[in-house]
Amino acid sequence: MSRIYELTVEAAEPGDIITYHPQRLAAALHIADVNRLAVETSITGTKALVTIYPHDPLARVILADPQMLVMDARGRIWIGRYHNGRPSLLRLYDPASGSAQRLLLFGTTGAGKSTAGQIILAAMKRSGIAVLYADLKGGQSAPEAFGQAGPGLDGNVAWRVTTQEGTMAQLRTTWLTMMDRQERYARLGRSKFLRDRPDPLIYQIIDEANRLLEKGAPYRDEATFYIKDIGRTGRSLGVGIGLFAQAGHLEEMGGSDTLRAMLKEGEVVLLRWTSSMMKQLVTDGLLPAGQVLAPIPKYAGEVDLVSQFDEEHDDSDLPGTQGTAYNVNGRYPTSKMRFWNIGSDEPTEGLDPEVLDLYGPGAPPEIEEDAWGLIGDAYCQRLDGMEAYRAVFPEPEEDEDGEGGSKKKSGGGAKAAPSPVPATVAKPRARTLRDRIQVVLDAHDDPLDALQILELVNADGGREVKLGSVRNTLTAIRN
Repeated sequence: MSRIYELTVEAAEPGDIITYHPQRLAAALHIADVNRLAVETSITGTKALVTIYPHDPLARVILADPQMLVMDARGRIWIGRYHNGRPSLLRLYDPASGSAQRLLLFGTTGAGKSTAGQIILAAMKRSGIAVLYADLKGGQSAPEAFGQAGPGLDGNVAWRVTTQEGTMAQLRTTWLTMMDRQERYARLGRSKFLRDRPDPLIYQIIDEANRLLEKGAPYRDEATFYIKDIGRTGRSLGVGIGLFAQAGHLEEMGGSDTLRAMLKEGEVVLLRWTSSMMKQLVTDGLLPAGQVLAPIPKYAGEVDLVSQFDEEHDDSDLPGTQGTAYNVNGRYPTSKMRFWNIGSDEPTEGLDPEVLDLYGPGAPPEIEEDAWGLIGDAYCQRLDGMEAYRAVFPEPEEDEDGEGGSKKKSGGGAKAAPSPVPATVAKPRARTLRDRIQVVLDAHDDPLDALQILELVNADGGREVKLGSVRNTLTAIRN
C-alpha cells in the first residue's frame, strides 16, 4: 500500500536555522527520486516539515474546469497546486487596500514560463481584467493570447504587440490611463480602487521583459521609468504591472534597483532559475531570513546507473519538471507548486485549441472609454511597431525660429515623462477609429453589419483598419 510519511523537524539549539541539501537528504532517507521529497521551512527557519511521497506528487496537476481560473472575492487566481494538494493562489487585486499588484514571473529556458504566462493571461481575461500584452518573443510566447489566426479576428487581450516600439507605446498608454484615473479619482475623493466601479482592473504585461530592460537595449531607460512609475503609482488606481522574464541577473532587468521593491512587495513566482539569480535573491534579502528553496531539477524521476553490459535497459526519456515553481509571496513560499498542465498532449499545427478554450469566448475587457480621447490611435487602432511608437511619441515640433526639437505639445493635463525620447501626452492626431465609425453610422439609417462598416471606414481616406478593430470598437460603442 502506498503511504505518505510526514516528519516534523526542529533546530537542535535555540538560534539555529535549519538548512539542508536535497540530494543528501534524499540519500539519507534511501530515496532515489528527490522529487518524492517535499520540505517546507518556517518563517523563522527553526522548524521544517518533511513529507515523503510514494511517487512525485506534482507529476500531473490537472485543471478540471477553466472556471477555476476566475479571480475569487479576495482578488486571487488559482494557478496550480502544491505537493499536498492545496491551491496555489496568485493575488491580482487586494480588496482590503483597494490596490492592483506587481507581478514577476522568472524562469530559465524550458522551465515552463510560457505555459505559466498563458494560465495567468487566461485567468485575467476570465476575471474581467483589461490586459495590454507585449510579447517580445515575436508573438511566440503566447500566440493563443493573440486569438484566432487571420485578419480581423478578435484576440484574447485588449491590445497585443510584439516589438519594443510597440511595448513602449503600451507603457505610455498605460501610464496615461493611470494619470487620467488619478485626476478623475482625486475629483471624486477616492483614495482606493474599487474593482469594476466603474473602471476595469488593468494590467500591463511584458513577456521576455529582459529583452526590453537588458544593458544596451534601445529603450532601457525610458521603459525603466514607466515600469517604476506604474509600479509605484498605479496600485491605488487599479493599474498593475507584470514582467515575465528569463531568470538571469537582476542587473540585466533595468538595474537591480528597478525591481527590488517589486520583488519585496509584489507577487513573485520562481520557476527553475539560474544560480546567479538565486544568489542575488538571497544576498539582497529578497527572500525572508532562514527560508531555503530547494533547486528544481530539469527532470523528474529516478535516475539509475546502467551497466554497459545491460543490453535490455530502457533508455526512455525522463519526465520534465516544466511548470514546477515556488510562489515566493504565497502562503507556502518554500513549498514547491506546479502550474496547471494545459494544452494538447502533442504539438499542434498552429494555435492549440485546448489553450484557446482556456481564455473562453467573447471579446476581452478593454480600457475605459473615459481615457480613449487621451491615449489616442495607438490603442484605439491596436497599432504595433514604429507606427504605434510615433502615435504616442511624436517628433518634436520646430520652434518659432525654425529650429527643431525645442518645443513639444502636450494636452490632457498629464505630465510628460523625464525621458530623452519625445514624450508628449498626445499628438495632434487624426480621428480615432471610434470617430470614424460613428460618422459612418450617423450617415446611414439602415442597419449595417461589421463588414459593411469596415468597407466604408476604409474608404474615408484614413488609415486602413482590420475587421477585428471594427468589431472591438462596435462592442465598446454598444456597451
